[in-house]
Amino acid sequence: MNVDNLHLLLTVARRGSFAAVAKERDVDPSSVSRAIADLESELGLRLFQRSTRSMTLTEAGEIYLARLEPLLDELEHARDAAAQVSSAPRGLLRLTASVTFGQMCIVPLLGEFHARYPDLKVECAFSDANVDLVSERMDLAIRLAPAIEGDVVVAKLMDTRYGVYASPDYLAHHAPLLQPTDLSHHKVLLFNLRAYRTHWLFRDSEGREERVAIQGDLTLAPASALLTAALAGLGPALLPDWLVADAVAKGLLVPLFPGYAATATTFDTAAWIVYPSRSYLPNKVRVMADFLREKLRCQPPCGVPRCSLAQC
Repeated sequence: MNVDNLHLLLTVARRGSFAAVAKERDVDPSSVSRAIADLESELGLRLFQRSTRSMTLTEAGEIYLARLEPLLDELEHARDAAAQVSSAPRGLLRLTASVTFGQMCIVPLLGEFHARYPDLKVECAFSDANVDLVSERMDLAIRLAPAIEGDVVVAKLMDTRYGVYASPDYLAHHAPLLQPTDLSHHKVLLFNLRAYRTHWLFRDSEGREERVAIQGDLTLAPASALLTAALAGLGPALLPDWLVADAVAKGLLVPLFPGYAATATTFDTAAWIVYPSRSYLPNKVRVMADFLREKLRCQPPCGVPRCSLAQC
């Protein structure tokens, strides 16, 4: 039995459409349909109930898929374990992260990663939605949060810190910003999440916290758009250290309250490496996780030491 067709069967079951799978794989829909028909003929089972508007698994198909998926995972694990003995990581690694973190922190590292592991292909799907790792067949994700919940395996990649920044041009033409409460008299740049649009929190070196009301006329997403607006002098913005390090080093942005930690929700945040909950971690995933830790734990890809912005 063709293992590739079995993987195709799983993908069709998840997508619920021959056309969607064909578009994803850049093949003709008829080839996907033929492969599934051949598999049904070989099994002597009807796996899908088809209509002009939908396609669903039959009862026999559901039973077969429930037993098939863990077997295919074990085949992949067995192949990977054997390959570790005699060769470098190879195959396809699928990774997801938020749009801005992916563009700013992961993409600049891919050339070095490929040079180190030339037989390993990488497919990045950057999205600000929390992609389901199992249904989307993702090998790992990078997620930004205080903590990660769910049936997944989690390892901290790096701590993240937030601060308020503005361009020198903005500061030259607006009222002084000497302490956090001064923000109440400015139109700040707002991030398109509810918790970020009404108040920001500040904590001084002695641990005292202060809640400051904010207002603004410009709401943006993703975070890279917020950075662009701050660089253009459109207002102060609450931004993470990994995003602004390069702009700060070049003098394009100024940290407004260096004696304070700032946040919209919680002060303790991090970037996390997240894997699907599996008993075996493929070598291709292990080498990517180790590479990201090596490059990002204390040194963002822009080349500005993280230690200059926050304690490692």
